[in-house]
Amino acid sequence: MTSPSRPLTLLDKATVLDGLFASWDDIDRLLGALPEESWTAATPLPGWCVGDVVAHIIGTESMLQGVPTPEGDVSGLDHVRNPIGEMNECWIRSMRGESTAAVLERYRGITAERRAVLSAMGDDEWNAQSVTPAGPDTYGRFMRIRTFDCWMHEQDIRDALSQPPTDADLRGPAAGLALDEMTTSMGFVVGKKGGAPEGSRVAIELTGPLDRVIRDAVDGRAAVVDDFGGAEPTTVIRLDGLQFTKLAGGRASASAEVEYAGDAEVGRRIVDNLAYVI
Repeated sequence: MTSPSRPLTLLDKATVLDGLFASWDDIDRLLGALPEESWTAATPLPGWCVGDVVAHIIGTESMLQGVPTPEGDVSGLDHVRNPIGEMNECWIRSMRGESTAAVLERYRGITAERRAVLSAMGDDEWNAQSVTPAGPDTYGRFMRIRTFDCWMHEQDIRDALSQPPTDADLRGPAAGLALDEMTTSMGFVVGKKGGAPEGSRVAIELTGPLDRVIRDAVDGRAAVVDDFGGAEPTTVIRLDGLQFTKLAGGRASASAEVEYAGDAEVGRRIVDNLAYVI
């Protein structure tokens, strides 16, 4: 396997699995009380209803268990733009003819299998270099990405059902890990997509239950930093934490709810290009 160009991300197994399992449990609770007709409610994701989101999660976890992807030609769909999208759609299409009870049973079955496999995994395997959606990194990083993905899809289901998360939900272990994972991409977003100029110091201040400050400095290239070494930020972007996740995930568009200080032009350009999720 090709060596990564950056250090491997070593993450505490118990912490990541607590978040991943909590996300699966939260989704299960949402689905368990769901009337049949709500499974077809449209989500913020183009072409996907609630049942499709569940099928996507089943498909990804099944793939990680070594189950082959179902065959099918889905390349002509407008919302399918890459091989990962094609794979996701093949899993979804394969389950569209199943009853909601059967899909829920499959969801519970595959997450139980994955829970057992991951719980039994040793530290050497957890920290070993692996292929991940973010490039070569540890298997533990891959599972934090899975936590991020599942947590985002929980919010997609909530949006479709008009059941927003409570403050307690947003302070749970999955939400924090999802934000940790999103933070790693903010250097790319600020520098490459947002075009922040050399010398920029951008502070993204998240408010509400997901409150935190994400700091990016541009010094040759943009990177997430712990602090600005005593210097003030050149641009401040302030918005609700949940809104931030929706913007970064391409589930929403910027609005007047975003506040700016300092170089507002740079801030608006970053927010306008915040969506980075495939």
